[in-house]
Amino acid sequence: MPQLAPLNWILLFFLFWACLFIVMSINWWFSSTHYSGLSDEELKEGSKSNSWAW
Repeated sequence: MPQLAPLNWILLFFLFWACLFIVMSINWWFSSTHYSGLSDEELKEGSKSNSWAW
């Protein structure tokens, strides 16, 4: 077993959660500022995806 294997899994795990955190932060920022650039369909999709987070 190479010693770097666990480190690679930890790195992948950290990158996954970092990306998820960034996406959730952007979604929260757009919803909190009520950004008007989004269409109605995008707002509906955003409300569906954000329902589980709250």
